[in-house]
Amino acid sequence: MTRSLKKGPYVDPRVLKKLVGKRPESAAPIKTWSRACTISPEMVGFKFLVHNGKDFPEVLVSEEMVGHRLGEFSLTRKFVRHGGKMQKEQEAKAKEAEIASAQAAKAAVEGTKK
Repeated sequence: MTRSLKKGPYVDPRVLKKLVGKRPESAAPIKTWSRACTISPEMVGFKFLVHNGKDFPEVLVSEEMVGHRLGEFSLTRKFVRHGGKMQKEQEAKAKEAEIASAQAAKAAVEGTKK
């Protein structure tokens, strides 16, 4: 459910306080637990370390993120691949094919130089 338009977006005052007087280029990443904080235009360019329950992944705020919440960009669940032994075999074959094609391309480049 969205927040009432009458109330306006929720921007944590502690996060805004950490932004005051800093420049996005030179500021160190801002550590926060406030996942519900709405991203405002003043935050564009800053790096945030947003808590996801275990650690603090870095989030670089861009213009497209304005209006969203900080927590949307710090995922709380880690995707574990589907598949077991068969999936690993397919990935190993794909990696071998990639290495072989890279070696062939390297040999072709070296052959044209000589």
